[in-house]
Amino acid sequence: MNPQHHHGKSPTVTTPVTADLLRGHLDVEATAHGLLPHRLTARARRQIPDDQLAVAEAQPSGVRLAFRTRATVVELDTLPTKRVYQGFPPPPDGVYDLLVDGVPAGRATVPGGNLRTITDMFTQTAELTEGQPGTARFAGLPGGDKDVEIWLPHTEITELIALRTDAPVEPARAAGRRVWLHHGSSISHGSNATRPTAIWPALAAASGGVELVNLGFSGSALVDPFTARAMRDTPADLISVKLGINVVNADLMRLRAFTPAVHGFLDTLREGHPTTPLLVVSPILCPVQEDTPGPLAPDFADGTLRFKALGDPAERAAGRLTLTAVREALAAVVTARTPDDPHLHYLDGLALYGPEDHAELPLPDGLHPDDPGHHRIAANFTRLAFTPGGPFAEHAA
Repeated sequence: MNPQHHHGKSPTVTTPVTADLLRGHLDVEATAHGLLPHRLTARARRQIPDDQLAVAEAQPSGVRLAFRTRATVVELDTLPTKRVYQGFPPPPDGVYDLLVDGVPAGRATVPGGNLRTITDMFTQTAELTEGQPGTARFAGLPGGDKDVEIWLPHTEITELIALRTDAPVEPARAAGRRVWLHHGSSISHGSNATRPTAIWPALAAASGGVELVNLGFSGSALVDPFTARAMRDTPADLISVKLGINVVNADLMRLRAFTPAVHGFLDTLREGHPTTPLLVVSPILCPVQEDTPGPLAPDFADGTLRFKALGDPAERAAGRLTLTAVREALAAVVTARTPDDPHLHYLDGLALYGPEDHAELPLPDGLHPDDPGHHRIAANFTRLAFTPGGPFAEHAA
């Protein structure tokens, strides 16, 4: 669908984008152009120590507009901020997925926008080139009253300017579904998935019939206390935290620091959600980090982006973290807490994506799943978490 190709009826109703049209965000910020959704609170953002998380939380993974309308043509004006690595071709434009009554009904992109050029992969140093807003256009929608969702590009910072339609819109009604609050790494953020509804948390939420609030932050699931406080203060019926791989990637902690930090993170969550089903998920299989400590570094040896671990496996005895060590630590934390917390559960990430999955669906860059990988993880999560007997199953009142 070419968003620049205008045909059919023209939109005549302009609706400013306000917070009541959004789902999946924790905060909004008024900008010179419009409204910028955030996935961390203002208080948490003031404590962010690096650009990587500052960028990741402003990328609207799982954030969508949700409204009710009779419109058959929908246009959304936005100002995207895209990311490109210097010396590499730019990634494809981010995808806007439109759903009608929960069913995919259109896809669009917005060319142009701001460009954030990463000049150093290691330090994430970047230069910003300002650009122009554009329009995501969807035509040929079915007539009649319907619920419309527009899922925003999961890896493009997206300032929302205006919504134009050929019939009035009103905010979507409360769905009555349970709210699932999830925190994880780039894999939960969506990494190499091609569109926002194809990331594994979105797929699992659709299968489980729940409303997703996705706090998957690329490179930044680092057991940060401010993230725990933001989650503590966010209404939720189900909570999951997928921890470990970024701590290993960044070589951020030794085992002695990691275990108490996870306890503290869970303590904070429980202050706001004392009996909510809480699922601790360990890392999926990642062969380069299973038994080799971080830090992880980009490797362009064969002309494509892959990743390699630089740590010395001999240092595991001194508490250097690997994925194997992290899984053991997380399982031990949950075991220690469950006598006092019957609503706490553990899910081994290898059950979501393990050696057999890797043999069939390898990680293209050695670190992140592609679309088939996201589908596999989502299917396994749905089976293990949402089906009867699982920690997120619908319990009879």
